[in-house]
Amino acid sequence: MSLHREGYRYILIATLAWMLLGYLCFLMPASLAWLAWAFNVIFFLLWAWVIWFFRLPKRQFELSDQKIMAPADGKVVVIEETFEPEYFKDKRLQISVFMSPLNVHVNRCPISGTIKYKKYHPGKYLVAWHPKSSTENERTTLVIENDRMPILLRQVAGALARRICLYAQEGQKMQQHEEFGFIRFGSRVDVYLPIGTPVDVKIGDTVQGGLTTLAHLP
Repeated sequence: MSLHREGYRYILIATLAWMLLGYLCFLMPASLAWLAWAFNVIFFLLWAWVIWFFRLPKRQFELSDQKIMAPADGKVVVIEETFEPEYFKDKRLQISVFMSPLNVHVNRCPISGTIKYKKYHPGKYLVAWHPKSSTENERTTLVIENDRMPILLRQVAGALARRICLYAQEGQKMQQHEEFGFIRFGSRVDVYLPIGTPVDVKIGDTVQGGLTTLAHLP
């Protein structure tokens, strides 16, 4: 397991904060030793959580032009037909994966293809499972297309997420499982597929980005 580059700054800040706290606790009188230990334990847990959040586990990926892979780790919270107003402007099958602060937050391409569309939208920070979060929260929209189908991906910021990272660029060719983005501190990813696409997951399922088959081509 390694650490994601998006976490370097946060890990450094957490480490320096813990070191500073340790120095301040050293200066505290002996009568407050219990308080010093309590603060150290709290800051250690916070430091460990920051390390855990930005982990990048090693995974073995297999390419498949028949499978649509999960774009992120998390829980499937939405599977429904809905109108997609930004790019397709018609009905699509939406599958949403909610990422808690404990999940790996790397976002990966479900299929191989070319990036046809990319746009960032500023917005609110409703909880990521809120019904209006897909249209009112800070979010990005990405469309990747190959000769089999186009797929729209939407990164949605949550109540804690304040930074969406989108690496893919329009016109770029990307391979299935390749990293297209990252969202810090809780969020969700929406996937919009053609109506009738056979789905391999159900609401409540836990999925892993690049390892779990979300759906497959008919």
